[in-house]
Amino acid sequence: MSAPLTVLFQRQFRKYVLAAAAVIALIAGVLAGGSHASQAAGSLPCDIYASGGTPCVAAHSTTRALYSSYTGPLYQVRRSSDNTYKSFSPTTAGGYPDASAQDSFCSGTTCVITRIYDQSGRGNDLTQAPGGGAAGGPDNLANATAAPTTVGGHKAYGVYIAPGTGYRNDNTSGIATGDSPEGMYAIFDGTHYNGGCCFDYGNAETNNNDDGNGTMEAIYFGNIKVWGYGSGNGPWIMADLENGLFSGVNQHLNSNDPTVNYRYTTAIVKGAPNHWAIRGGNAQSGGLSTFYDGVRPNVSGYNPMKKQGAIILGIGGDNSKGAQGTFYEGVMTSGYPSDATENAVQANINSVNYGGTGSGGGNPGTLTPGSRISLQATTSCCTADYIKHDDNDTNVVIAGVSSSSSSTDKGDATWIVRAGLANGSCVSFESANKSGQYLRHQNYQLHLAGNDGSSTFTQDATFCPQSGHNGQGYSFQSVNYTNRYLRHYSYTVYIASNGGSNTFDSTTSWNDDTSWNVATPWS
Repeated sequence: MSAPLTVLFQRQFRKYVLAAAAVIALIAGVLAGGSHASQAAGSLPCDIYASGGTPCVAAHSTTRALYSSYTGPLYQVRRSSDNTYKSFSPTTAGGYPDASAQDSFCSGTTCVITRIYDQSGRGNDLTQAPGGGAAGGPDNLANATAAPTTVGGHKAYGVYIAPGTGYRNDNTSGIATGDSPEGMYAIFDGTHYNGGCCFDYGNAETNNNDDGNGTMEAIYFGNIKVWGYGSGNGPWIMADLENGLFSGVNQHLNSNDPTVNYRYTTAIVKGAPNHWAIRGGNAQSGGLSTFYDGVRPNVSGYNPMKKQGAIILGIGGDNSKGAQGTFYEGVMTSGYPSDATENAVQANINSVNYGGTGSGGGNPGTLTPGSRISLQATTSCCTADYIKHDDNDTNVVIAGVSSSSSSTDKGDATWIVRAGLANGSCVSFESANKSGQYLRHQNYQLHLAGNDGSSTFTQDATFCPQSGHNGQGYSFQSVNYTNRYLRHYSYTVYIASNGGSNTFDSTTSWNDDTSWNVATPWS
């Protein structure tokens, strides 16, 4: 090896050693801090990426700051009653927004998210997507209260993407173009997806059209099988590279890309010249797995890439907008991040405990499969009432139960928690005194019914727990109508949306009526 090459190698080697040392130090700091409500200075995702030599060039989150020093706005909403706008910032540097301020601002009306600010300082904000080659526009905006969660012990709101909803920025700064290297991660709700095209976050065309193979590089999440797919029934983390969703090197099936449906899912895609990878994991605990790491797809047009540098959320590059999903946070980087850097980011994500008990709520009871529980209403009118089935018919209601109630009433208000019949990461509720009978919705109303084993039944009887919308207990999201939650209205139990054509979709007291304490079982 010639002397100049030796020097170059030494410099490059020293650069990677220093970057790796910085990342190892960050991992140690995050792990030493454990799982807690505060965020340690210098340990947030974009601080970690910068230390790894691949700085964030876009950083989006409605739930928290992604830099330890960030104090600017996270997102903006508009309320429908008077079209007034308001932005929400972390209450401390590197912290979390005050969800109660949004609740107050949107009280008695509805709000939509109009802007998701870029925390990187490059101005890569996401706003309402315009029309494109696949569908007209502008796209819908997300309901600002449809994806409540907790993070770091604080109540917050994610971005709930229903079909037809989308965000975009076609005039960006610093986003990779051509075959330049980049990385990206996002936190999604792994139980909210469909087979539509395309729930993406990442790099897309700047003209909103399909400009051919290799003109995109974005994270996709869902279970569409028109292009590529992985093992099982999905959903899968894949890369949208335009004219193809890729789960690996092959155009269609790549069995190493597994079904991933954690309630909070970390999804990663990164790409460099003739090299790319898919990684993922549980955002609540544990590390990352690598599902693909290798050369570009064995289909013409993807090597070299021809990325254009727009940013999309919830849609495809040509504004295909039939997909659904929920987004909590995500970034895009300059350069191809190392696995060590991403592992450190994942450790930080774990540490903020997405979906943990909120600082404003009580201590929910256990939802462990096999446990017996009762579900107590939290609305001020009805705290002595519990979900129970009516022995005279199949209807499910809320009614008062006390120590003096009959053994039948106590049994009717007691449920056995089962792993979700349609999704094992969610739950189903079997009657404690009518074995094999489950809570299920039909025409949006809750009934008690026997499990017939059909796909329709298992989905109708599966509910995904989230932190309670009013800060107490849990809210239970329907697995097949993901904008609807268990709600009592006029003492009958429904799955209801926050506003809609049905009387039980009323926005009045919706947060309270959809929040339930998991209480000691009555029998």
